[in-house]
Parts: sequence; structure tokens; C-alpha cells
Amino acid sequence: MGISRRTVLTGAAGVLLAGGGWLAGSFSGTLKAQKQRISHASQLANTRSGTLEYAIGGSGAPLLMIHGTGGGFDQGLRFGQALMARGFQIIAPSRFGYLRSDFPADPSPARQADALADLLDHLGIERLPVAGGSAGALPAAQFALRHPDRCSALILLVPAMNLETRDPVEFTGLQHFLVNRLLTSDIWFWLLSRAMPEQLIGTLLATDPQLLRTVSHEERERARLILNEIMPVSQRTRGMMNDGHYAGSPADIDLPAITAPTLVISVEDDRFGTAGTARTIASRVAGSRLVIYPTGGHIWLGHDGDIADEISAFTDVSAQLSGATGT
Repeated sequence: MGISRRTVLTGAAGVLLAGGGWLAGSFSGTLKAQKQRISHASQLANTRSGTLEYAIGGSGAPLLMIHGTGGGFDQGLRFGQALMARGFQIIAPSRFGYLRSDFPADPSPARQADALADLLDHLGIERLPVAGGSAGALPAAQFALRHPDRCSALILLVPAMNLETRDPVEFTGLQHFLVNRLLTSDIWFWLLSRAMPEQLIGTLLATDPQLLRTVSHEERERARLILNEIMPVSQRTRGMMNDGHYAGSPADIDLPAITAPTLVISVEDDRFGTAGTARTIASRVAGSRLVIYPTGGHIWLGHDGDIADEISAFTDVSAQLSGATGT
């Protein structure tokens, strides 16, 4: 990335020196606003693994949207915004350790999948498409395996999985610093997101910040929101650390056993290397559809509408095939 730790610390120090008391007030106001943003926006369900938070947005055919690292129900709704505009109702849970969801003794992707099945029971939903983005792809795939009768289609979006006995997310020294320091501290995250937002988009969101100059205003705003809505980071730390463990460890998942119609989407220049992972998944899941865009990074800049169109068309075809076969 060409950015040293000294540069990061110097940038943060510069922000600190520039404002003093005003800075402290600005941080406090931002944190309060972000907490208010998510307060009263979600509901709670009881599952076999404890309390699971969720929110529902839009109206129409339901689709379960499972968020990635740094997320929660709010990121799930953000990922599903373009789908809501296309007539989907997005069900967005907060996974274990995120926001108000519990963190059980077994926080594995398989146990997360079972908790999501309990959530569907709570909502009275028998069967629906299931989408998982980034680290959320692991519990999405486990859901398709463990609850095949409830998964009408599986969508794996920039999937963060270790399928080749090596962590596909090869962090630089700066990224390790950010994960180990910033993602446990609201004030550090806030400082750096103000001092050098493009560098955080390049590291935490694994997306070339130069792309911000080539996409629409709406897509630039989406990138800004995805980054800023990681706050309050202190309420997501446990979930993020758990994601880091499972995304980096060899995935214990029988991909060839997946029977649901499967759509795998990634981006060639994703700095987390999910394009290679997507190809591996597609080669192991029979009959799957693979879509890889040349640019867009881990947050698929410039392709949010394209991806929503792909998912919409894919789930339509899957529903038609399911009806034709009587399943």
C-alpha cells in the first residue's frame, strides 16, 4: 500500500492537535449519532444460541442478507438497498458478537447458520434465497448445507473463505495495525476515518480508493457510508475478531454437497483476493453461476446495481425451476 505505520500515527496526531476540545466534542457527537442511527431500528429473536438481532427493510419477496466483517443488521440493509428497490424484502440479522446479538460458546459459521434457521422460524418463513457477503458467505454456505429445504437459492458475494489452506486475506503490516488497534476503539477509528478515509477504504474495505474518482456520486456515497457505519466499532469487536478467526482458518465446508442453485460473485481487483476464492467455489458447486467484474474492489464499487440485477434475475430463474420441479 505504500503507507507506513508512522504515516498513520502522524496523520492521527495531526488531527488531534488541530482541534483539541472541538475534536472531542465532534467525536462525542458522531458516536452519539451513530448509536442513535441503530437504536430502535432492529428487533430481537430468541434462538438456540441466544438472542439474535435482526431488521427488515423493503417489501416483496423475502431474502436473507448476511453481513460481512464490521457489519451488523445495518450493513445487511446497506448491502440489500438496491435489492429493496427491485422489490425484495431484506431480512438482515446481526451475526454473533455484533451489536445486540449474543456471542455463544460455539460461535462457528455452522452454529450461526442454525441460529438463522431459528430466526426464520420466529418470522414464520419456510424458504427463501440466502445471500452472504464477505465473511458472511461462510454461514450462508453452511445454511445451504445444514438447512437445504429452507434455502431456495444461495448467493455468495465477495466470499471470504480459506479454501486452499492459506488465509486468502493477506494483510499488510498496516492492515494488521488497523485490525488490532482501530477495530477495538471508537475514537481511533473515528480519528483515522476523518484523517485518511481513502486509506481506510483501501485497507479495511480492500478497495482501490482511486476508483472513487471514476464512479457515480451515489457509489462514492455508498463507500463513505459503508466505512462510517462501522461505528460504533466497540459494539462489533467480538464479532469481527471471530470473523478473522474463521475466515483465516481452513474452511470445514463440503461445497460439493450444496444442492441449492448457487450464484458466486466477486471482483478481480478485490484486495482480499476473493476472486480466486469465488472461482474455487464455482468449480466445486455443481451448476453454479460465476460472475466476476474486473474492477470495484471488495465493496464492488460501480456495480451495486449490476449485482442487484444479477441476484434478481438469478432468484427469479431459481424460483421458476423450483416450481417446475415441485420442490
